[in-house]
Amino acid sequence: MNIKESEELFNLSQQVIPGGVNSPVRAFRAVGRNPLFIKRAQGSHITDEDDNTYIDYVGSWGPAILGHAHPQVIESVQRACRDGLTFGAPTRKEYLLAEMICEAMPSIEKVRLVNSGTEAVMSAIRTARGYTGREYIIKFKGNYHGHSDGLLVKAGSGALTTTVPDSGGVPADYSRNTLIALYNDRESVHALMEQYKDKVAAVIVEPVAANMGVVLPEEGFLKFLRDITQEYGSLLIFDEVITGFRLGYGGAQEWYGVFPDMTTLGKIIGGGMPLAAYGGRKEIMDQVSPVGPVYQAGTLSGNPVATTAGIETLKLLKAHPEYYTQMEQHAARLAEAFRKFGRRKHEKIYVNQIASLLCAFYTDREVVDYDTAVSSDVKEYAEHFGYLLEHGIYTAPAQFEAMFVSVAHTEEDIQKTCNIILG
Repeated sequence: MNIKESEELFNLSQQVIPGGVNSPVRAFRAVGRNPLFIKRAQGSHITDEDDNTYIDYVGSWGPAILGHAHPQVIESVQRACRDGLTFGAPTRKEYLLAEMICEAMPSIEKVRLVNSGTEAVMSAIRTARGYTGREYIIKFKGNYHGHSDGLLVKAGSGALTTTVPDSGGVPADYSRNTLIALYNDRESVHALMEQYKDKVAAVIVEPVAANMGVVLPEEGFLKFLRDITQEYGSLLIFDEVITGFRLGYGGAQEWYGVFPDMTTLGKIIGGGMPLAAYGGRKEIMDQVSPVGPVYQAGTLSGNPVATTAGIETLKLLKAHPEYYTQMEQHAARLAEAFRKFGRRKHEKIYVNQIASLLCAFYTDREVVDYDTAVSSDVKEYAEHFGYLLEHGIYTAPAQFEAMFVSVAHTEEDIQKTCNIILG
């Protein structure tokens, strides 16, 4: 596999971009390699600067649910571009996309469009604090909610109530109101809610954790979160930046039948363009300026090109519910191929899969939370990643990410991938 151009571009990029990349995982450091530089993508395939083509299971980390460069989306975006790239004023398309989101997820009565998942979560938490008049937030170890200062925290020395910044440049005061519970551990949540009575504004959770690999909620866990937040007068926020429109048109909340007070969305709703959203019950969202006192603004929020891509993507997903069945079946076949590989090679592999999301962990433990996820042998993952890459299969360059199956993956793609996984 010739990667001369990618290597040269990486060397040049490191001179002007920190680490040579604009998002850390892209650097391939977790798999002991240098990154590939991609120049085009079509359907289920991506092509690098050296003209190597790969079957893509990253999908731009989730947005490419239809595959890359879907003709209907591209044509609509091209027409939108001819009308102007940005107005900084209300548009019909903002309303149409907001209406589609509210119809898909009945727990969202009003929604505000923003530009990134990080911005959506940051704004949702500010709104939750403004609505409740409370300061504390509970998040879960191993759940990722973007890179805003108050959420880049982890538990210190195993103490659930002690949080320290998990990034340089974040003052401790920014994180002191963020409490850490353990995913799938009800007692850790109950203990914090009891200790901080009348002070917890919201509990925020990835309903299916997809940033420590893929980790599913145990039966009844999300319902428990719904019940305990109502008991203590706190809000429940589902971070569906990844799962929204991915597990199904109604997201994880429809899949599990548990409906939060607020939801954050991203990735798929932008159809490949930078776009995200946060929304919830009317009385909560009416706290947001200009109606209420919680300030949030954005020059490019509701951008007409991004909303066009989002509208066309959601139209196709809504019109073709069979897409979700197809993607789930394909993901299940990939998951079984990883399991067969483990059995055949006497490797320790545990696979979590739900709908079109999956992750193979190189461990013999059932992966149900952060601690079991990090039991995975990252060296084994890196080795298998390299083997797959060299055989034309592009997966996440880090153990603790998801594989994404798209509508564009064909029967041939899946069979070829399974064959290569099995060696």
